Amino acid sequence: MVAAGTTVVGPVASVADRPSARVVVCTGNPANYTSKRAIVARLGLDPGRYATLVHPAAIVPPSCEVGEGSVVLAGVVATAEVSLGAHVGLMPQVVLTHDDVVTDFATVGSGARLAGGVTVGTGAYLGAGCLVREGCTIGPWALVGMAAAVTRDIPAGQVWVGVPARYLRTVDLPREVLSA
Repeated sequence: MVAAGTTVVGPVASVADRPSARVVVCTGNPANYTSKRAIVARLGLDPGRYATLVHPAAIVPPSCEVGEGSVVLAGVVATAEVSLGAHVGLMPQVVLTHDDVVTDFATVGSGARLAGGVTVGTGAYLGAGCLVREGCTIGPWALVGMAAAVTRDIPAGQVWVGVPARYLRTVDLPREVLSA
């Protein structure tokens, strides 16, 4: 199959049949946002096998870092000194202000806005249109709801929603995910 001019290899098992293929794991679903990490672990590939995709309509200046296997879609703006870990997904129109750090396996939904000095923990999922105040930390495997306004740190493995964002519940994730 070909999508947007790129050959799509197929199911995860077929990666072994194409040892020279570069791989991108593109999953993201707030109902199961650990799937990307699970697939990467199952593949067990050398980090150099992962392609990093940055859309030509994204703005990512030289002072920013983008980790292997990450996908930066159209309209994303990273200002200065932004660091993206491995396998990060930035949906269209995300804005990352100076000194933001988005760690491995995190997903940032369309139109989300992060002020300066924000840290997004491993595997966190930020819903579309959410806003994060400067200096805040979103803990590993936390989930921020659509259009939420984050004004303070969010602990690991919690779901926060609303304006201003408030605690809703703890995420039901396997212990090995939360400890990774």
